[in-house]
Amino acid sequence: MTALKQLSSSEVRQMFLEFFKERGHKIEPSAPLVPVDDPTLLWINSGVATMKKYFDGSVVPENPRLASSQKSIRTNDIENVGKTARHHTLFEMLGNFSVGDYFKKEVIPWAWELLTSDQWFGFDADKLYITVYPKDKETRAIWEQTGVAADHIIEDEDNFWDIGQGPSGPDSEVFYDRGQEMNNVAKDDAENYPGGENERYLEIWNIVFSQFNHTPEDTYEPLPHKNIDTGMGLERVVSIFQHAKTNFETDLFLPLIEQTQTLSDNKQYGKNDLDDVSFKVIADHIRAITFAIGDGALPSNVGRGYVIRRLIRRAVVNGKKLGINEPFLFKMVTTVGKIMQSHYPEVLKNADYIASVIQSEEERFNATLNDGLDLLNQAMRDTKETGKTQMSGKTAFKLYDTYGFPVELTREYAADEGITIDEAGFKDEMKQQQNRARNARGNGKSMGVQSDLWTDFKAESQYVGYEKLVVSDAKVLAIAQNEQMVDETNNGEPAEVIFEQTPFYAEMGGQVADTGVILDNQGVKIGSVVDVQHAPNGQNLHSIKLTGTLKKGARYQLVVDRQRHLKIEKNHTATHLLDQALRNILGGHTQQAGSLVEQHYLRFDFNHFGSVTKDDLERVEQMVNEQIWREIPVKTVETDLQSAQDMGAIALFSEKYGDHVRVVKIGDFNTEFCGGDHVTNTNEIGLFKIVSEAGVGAGVRRIEAVTASDAYQLLHDRENLLAQTAAILKAPQVKEVPHKVEGLQDELKQLQRQNDSLQAKIAAQQAQDVFANVRETKQGTLIAEQVQVAGMDQIRQLADSWRAKKLSDVLVLANAVDGKVNMLVAVGDDKIKTGIKAGDIIKAIAPAIGGGGGGRPNLAQAGGKNPAGIEKALQLAEQYLND
Repeated sequence: MTALKQLSSSEVRQMFLEFFKERGHKIEPSAPLVPVDDPTLLWINSGVATMKKYFDGSVVPENPRLASSQKSIRTNDIENVGKTARHHTLFEMLGNFSVGDYFKKEVIPWAWELLTSDQWFGFDADKLYITVYPKDKETRAIWEQTGVAADHIIEDEDNFWDIGQGPSGPDSEVFYDRGQEMNNVAKDDAENYPGGENERYLEIWNIVFSQFNHTPEDTYEPLPHKNIDTGMGLERVVSIFQHAKTNFETDLFLPLIEQTQTLSDNKQYGKNDLDDVSFKVIADHIRAITFAIGDGALPSNVGRGYVIRRLIRRAVVNGKKLGINEPFLFKMVTTVGKIMQSHYPEVLKNADYIASVIQSEEERFNATLNDGLDLLNQAMRDTKETGKTQMSGKTAFKLYDTYGFPVELTREYAADEGITIDEAGFKDEMKQQQNRARNARGNGKSMGVQSDLWTDFKAESQYVGYEKLVVSDAKVLAIAQNEQMVDETNNGEPAEVIFEQTPFYAEMGGQVADTGVILDNQGVKIGSVVDVQHAPNGQNLHSIKLTGTLKKGARYQLVVDRQRHLKIEKNHTATHLLDQALRNILGGHTQQAGSLVEQHYLRFDFNHFGSVTKDDLERVEQMVNEQIWREIPVKTVETDLQSAQDMGAIALFSEKYGDHVRVVKIGDFNTEFCGGDHVTNTNEIGLFKIVSEAGVGAGVRRIEAVTASDAYQLLHDRENLLAQTAAILKAPQVKEVPHKVEGLQDELKQLQRQNDSLQAKIAAQQAQDVFANVRETKQGTLIAEQVQVAGMDQIRQLADSWRAKKLSDVLVLANAVDGKVNMLVAVGDDKIKTGIKAGDIIKAIAPAIGGGGGGRPNLAQAGGKNPAGIEKALQLAEQYLND
């Protein structure tokens, strides 16, 4: 019996890939977790998921032999994570694949060689067991010929891979015998065999022989080209090499668990089963969160974003159970990066960005977490006290809507206490909210563009606004008024019109529509174009206010409002400059999340967590203006999609591009897909000035800016405002305004110090009265009083004085300011040793003031909105110590 090798996770991964590389396989890089061009998947959830294009024949691989270590996410059984030995949300699947090349006679001997050869894994052959499909005699024979003992090959009816219509076939699983000491069932248990429900025999590899086509007629026909698809869970194999009881005691997870220990309230892994679940949940989830964000997903309330948000919040709640009361997950990103560095160096490269996303989400959730947990705990107590086992759907919805608790998290938290949720009631509350939101939005439609009226109208209409803003002979193809097609308009009635050619831009890509006038053949104005949208079949559909008559088949002169159009052009090109400047200054992770190009300003939304610093914003503005002053020619190119991508054109992932695309190129600074209107040279923009920058959602920032004459007007108005300020401050010159303001600030600080000194004296005077009233309770002495101070800072000063003088065992202080309550509980060190904790007391008494709180064993605080409840809260504190 050979000794088991001691390999790190990176060594195991590399050894697997090297083995198959030597056998002619192309090593495929691990694909992003966010699927590309596969709407059937929320996440990449297996190694073969990235190979579908090869197996279904839509793409022919350069090499039919492929191997990979593919990161994957599955969250269908998230509630089991931490409670079992091997459930994970993120895992790596090692796999080798054959697309119509080798088959059983090659793959089985290779598998055995990798597993047992001293050069490779070097497993003891006696510890390996193989399962096969009973009817697949060929596979069994090849395993035996390869050297597997007959009594180590087990027939199992479940060894047939079939997902319905399509490729299918028998498979063969490999199990490793870890020994009875690793088992969770008795040696004579009926499940104690390879493939049974036990912890001794660990499945490490599945080899699928894809050789049949499952037909619609429910028959199995031989495939003309047979394929191999294998999957080996890295975490499982590593647990063998590192003799780990579960996957979590390996180098893939232990550094994360150890870091969590240092962040926790003196909790240690391996000491308490409930604590261990929390340690495992955090270690598992931070891996999935880190990789998902690194691959381009962001927290939100839908789809992938909801999965990330749920994982973060689940991890935060488990951190709370370990005594971690502040954002902490973001600190673990670098640890994940170091663990995975050998195969995924991009994690460390993007660690700062990933951490900022997580920290932002943690802070948002932590802001309401304590109140939410208080409500949840109270709801569970109330449910139990009434003898029920089901929490109301209304409470679950309030936790979701007000405190940000995903219903799955509430369901799981309650399940630990043996309580279920009224699912129907929750759904009913959700439906009512959706109806309220729908009613608030109203029923307005955008010009009826998507009306059935235009669905069957397919005549071609050409947009010529890229070259000219006036068309002298635009033929009317169709007219609609009052939701009916007409041959001639009624004088004065609004209409929708499609022309054979038009210089009017239809709103698209953030650029607003052109406006202008319609003239008859004598040059007389007969109407105004107030908006242009796209009809269902793509034509530019003009909304027109008429002062004359318009006839189908007649020709008219169309004139775009030139000055307005040119301003829009300037703002649109400036948007491209801004987009590139943000990438250059903030990093390549920034992506456009929306834009609006108007006549008098531009608005640009982009993905970025955390605020943009003043210095970075100034650098962005400076960079845009430098491109304007460089007088760069702006060129547009119409080409095929691949050529545009080869040019490095920036594309939006949310957009679908056809075979022919339009690319706007601003020298060597920026190249983007764009169908909008632009200046011919950046010098036409004149000047660019940022008006504002702010967050508009989780991970989305917004910049509003102006150009040209609007930028001049902004600076002019600011100059006037500064001059007015100088006059108020009696500053002879504008440049003296900062000095004058600094002087006023110094005066204000001096007055503030005097005020603080007076408050301190008041607090000291109150302390004599407050600390004089010491009450005796069963569990020690108590001082519990309402005080008249400015706020929590003064209350903490009183608590510091109390602790220094050791005036009682427990202190409870509260005050009310402007209808809000501040409350503090402090416990002496000697009493903490007897089990009395400030956090427990504050949770018991805070509901009386309509709030909640928490803190450390020696100090806790709470806020509330019910000043009338202060007296009751103080009584509850005394009652708590007398129980």
